[in-house]
Amino acid sequence: MKLALGTVQFGLPYGIANQRGQVSSEDAKGIIALSRLSGIDTIDTAIAYGESEACLGDVGLDGFKVITKIPAMPVNVADAGNWVRDQMQGSLQRLNVISVYAVLLHHPQQLLGPKGKDLYQVLKQLKAEGVVQKIGVSIYAPSELDSLIHIYPIDLVQAPFNLIDQRLKSSGWLQKLHDEGVEVHARSAFLQGLLLMPVTTIPKKFKHWLPLFNSWHDWLIDNDTSAVQTCIGFVQAHPQVAKVVVGVESIQQLKQLIQSAKEPPNGVWPNINCSDENLISPSNWNLL
Repeated sequence: MKLALGTVQFGLPYGIANQRGQVSSEDAKGIIALSRLSGIDTIDTAIAYGESEACLGDVGLDGFKVITKIPAMPVNVADAGNWVRDQMQGSLQRLNVISVYAVLLHHPQQLLGPKGKDLYQVLKQLKAEGVVQKIGVSIYAPSELDSLIHIYPIDLVQAPFNLIDQRLKSSGWLQKLHDEGVEVHARSAFLQGLLLMPVTTIPKKFKHWLPLFNSWHDWLIDNDTSAVQTCIGFVQAHPQVAKVVVGVESIQQLKQLIQSAKEPPNGVWPNINCSDENLISPSNWNLL
């Protein structure tokens, strides 16, 4: 199963299409149980995801590969090593585990800062000690890798990749990472839910790209397929992608995702690739 369970919704009311808010503790238990039964073996979380880690720790994570992320290190931190170890210790306690599959830097550009070497060194030490199996980075754009990879070898990269935002592939980094043995996890398969919203419910600030969304929905009708199935199928169709990280708000959503992952489309995809960072970078959406 290529799906990995993203759990930002377990700790925060996340996503532009989110209609349910934060996942309840009871729903979280059901989602984890269904994931386990369905062969999903990887769970993605982060220290910055509100109550997500604590919620997961309460539910129980036996049998799962857990990935968490360390937030940006404050500029006034004197000892990067101690700060990272404190962050990891807190994370392990909340998750109720003694080790995790991977730890990622949420702000990897700090590796290029004055404490970058110290930051990387402590991550390597945690790996050597068995606290983590893999170390890596969570990026917002493939261009972030240009100045990082050759200085700091890493094991895992998580990056956005979807039908609209195909920078990971067009930049050449998807294939290059795969060739170098770096595990690639793709997130934002639905562009935070925009690709699943009916055209009539897409927020007005995206009106500039209305022709693109009209083309997308016309294609779905013409090909008699669902948005979920096509979005998941597109990312899964790339063998270089090890996991597709998907967040859910309910058990029903997870069931739909699992079914879609098991029934991939015919391999024909719509041409809705876009390079406009005002659309493909959710961090810019508040400026629209």
